Amino acid sequence: MIVGAPLILGFLEMSRQVLIVQPDLKSIQSLSNFFRAQGDQVWHATATAEAYGVLEQTRPGLVVVDLHVLNDGWQDVLHQTRQKSPATQILFTTHYPDPPQELRAQKQYPPCAFLQQPFTRANIEQALQTLAENSRAASKENTDRAALPKVRVPVRMKITLPYIILALMLAMGVAYVVNRVVLDTIEERFTNQLIEAGKLTNDWMVQEENRLLETLRLLAYMQGVPEAVTAADAERLHEVTLPLAVNYQEEAIEILNMQGVSLLSLRHRRGGTIEAYSVSRGESLFAQWEFVRSVLAGRADRQRDKYAGLARPPWGDYFYVAGPILAEDGRQVGVVLVGKSLPTLIDQMRQSTLAHTTIYDLNGHPLASTLLASREDLQPLSVETVSEILQRQDEASLIRPLTAGSINYSEILGPWEARESVEPATGARSHNDQGVIGAALPETFLVRPSQITRLQIYLLTTAALFMVITLGLVLANRITRPLLRVVDASARVAEGDLEVQVNPAGNDEVAVLAYSFNQMVSGLREGSLYRDLLGRTVSPEVREQLRQGFASGDVRLEGQEAMATVLVSNIRGFTTLAETKNPTTVMTWLNEYFDELVPIVVAHGGVISKFEGDAILVFFGILPRLLPAQESAYQGCRAALAMLEAIEKLNARRVARGESAFSVGISLNTGPVTAGALGSTDRIHYTIIGDTVNTTTRLESITQQLGQKSSAVISQHTLFALQDWRHEFQLESLGAHTIRGKVEQLLVYHLQAGRKEMVE
Repeated sequence: MIVGAPLILGFLEMSRQVLIVQPDLKSIQSLSNFFRAQGDQVWHATATAEAYGVLEQTRPGLVVVDLHVLNDGWQDVLHQTRQKSPATQILFTTHYPDPPQELRAQKQYPPCAFLQQPFTRANIEQALQTLAENSRAASKENTDRAALPKVRVPVRMKITLPYIILALMLAMGVAYVVNRVVLDTIEERFTNQLIEAGKLTNDWMVQEENRLLETLRLLAYMQGVPEAVTAADAERLHEVTLPLAVNYQEEAIEILNMQGVSLLSLRHRRGGTIEAYSVSRGESLFAQWEFVRSVLAGRADRQRDKYAGLARPPWGDYFYVAGPILAEDGRQVGVVLVGKSLPTLIDQMRQSTLAHTTIYDLNGHPLASTLLASREDLQPLSVETVSEILQRQDEASLIRPLTAGSINYSEILGPWEARESVEPATGARSHNDQGVIGAALPETFLVRPSQITRLQIYLLTTAALFMVITLGLVLANRITRPLLRVVDASARVAEGDLEVQVNPAGNDEVAVLAYSFNQMVSGLREGSLYRDLLGRTVSPEVREQLRQGFASGDVRLEGQEAMATVLVSNIRGFTTLAETKNPTTVMTWLNEYFDELVPIVVAHGGVISKFEGDAILVFFGILPRLLPAQESAYQGCRAALAMLEAIEKLNARRVARGESAFSVGISLNTGPVTAGALGSTDRIHYTIIGDTVNTTTRLESITQQLGQKSSAVISQHTLFALQDWRHEFQLESLGAHTIRGKVEQLLVYHLQAGRKEMVE
């Protein structure tokens, strides 16, 4: 529907073209009458198709649109209008304050203004004046932004260019020094590395032997093992031993009887999963091994009764540790062996020490190596060499050249010792040599700089660092000085000084930052919607979460139904007491009283809706987010008890000063409320209304039946809302009471501290 209006005021140079988008005809009629009286051409539309038809014929200078129809497809109409005519002004109409929607509209369609019902002439003129001021401010802001200085010398260039020059100078100096480095022999350094690799190899073998001994002890002393060995119960031994073997990833576990015959043998299948063990029994070759015979014979020295040795059974070359299995009476009933194959040993040694490892027997033949896949390709040791290594093992190690494939190595050779034995009488140690271990490293050549070159590098590096630090300090001072001015100005703004300005001196990003800071301060002078809305009745944390709730739409100012717990506190007889005192004294008393109670309310998640003289109205469970009735009731009861405790401490101070004690009544009630904004077009207050609020206010008078001492009562609705949490409090039934304005009686309970059952 398109309606035109002729020009009425002939003295106007040009009539304004106005498009009115409203959901109801009454609003359209009120607005149309105003603009026609001004001599404007008026169109109105109730559907998007009608609006598109208007846009095809004209370019409206003003669009008056209801704020709450933007979600019905009208956003595309406004976008198209702004695209065709960027100068088009937008006036949003509202039926109630809606800060989140208003903020979004301000961001999406600047400049704009808001007109709240009723659409009287004064209100419309005020809104149009605000729209004109916003348009001028936006135009000035665009002009100021266009006038911002261009960045001719970026800060990045100012910082990086000197450092690039210094880096080039340093690189040339390093190149000069490197060219003067003399290649010298590295045999000593390489030898030290080789010796270190040999020590690491021997230390690793000792640690591995100790680890095998730990597993052996676990098996020997595990509950049920001696009994199973005595009974030759292989199934029981398998049941007990297999989990330990899997957990400790042992490769071989052998359990023997006193004849050296295997009762159970677990051997991990190479390349299989972690639980892949082969199981056998009845093997008798173990008694041929010297270290096993020592255990069977019960020999013991200062190293106790554990022995170790190299074995070469049909299933491979293994290193075993052996120890006795003792019954509860101390009698030996068997032997346990824990072992690991030589290929696995050298592979793990290679991973740990990063050196290639080879194990030779006492005849010098290689048993296993990480150098080549086939041990026949390795160079064996002569018997004389092995004998020399064993004789000089406490003095020095032997190093020999070694070639494997096409790579030359140096190999350090040392004895492979198992568990040493100690003579009980003399304390002399005897070496339990199992063979020889070799650790090999590839021969590499490193440059070892001379003392003069080291001094030159030190001096050059020191000079370069000194220059870099000096230049960095100078540049940092040049850059941070204006930034510090911005920081100081920011601190003054944080303290509430919105008249501060920063001098935007310079031609880089810091100057642009100063311009932007000044614009930000100008915007802050316009005030904050949320500050007017909330005042100082909630904590900063609640205020921030409430702001987020507005932005997400979880909190609405037009009014929303919610289950909440309402608390009312009142000082009994305060009016009579105040009549006899100076108003200044009364004000001091109230401020001291509220200073005690308000932090308690905030700490328990409550929001103070309003103060009325000595009375406080508080609600729980709506802000900063909606809570279940159980939680809001629980927080309200805890807050009430904390308030009573604080009042007792306050009364103690008052009595000590010679003042009368306060008798305070507190009431709580849980139920549905309506939360929203009340007020006029320029001043609103977020509060709650409803029968729950009225009932809570009237419940407070019941506390007078409990005497002059401060007390708190709750309604049956709060009791039911607490559910299982009611046992957190001591509740005494006060019976059913008739509440003024309600037909049905209400059960009331005296709220006291203590975790007790309710007293009926």
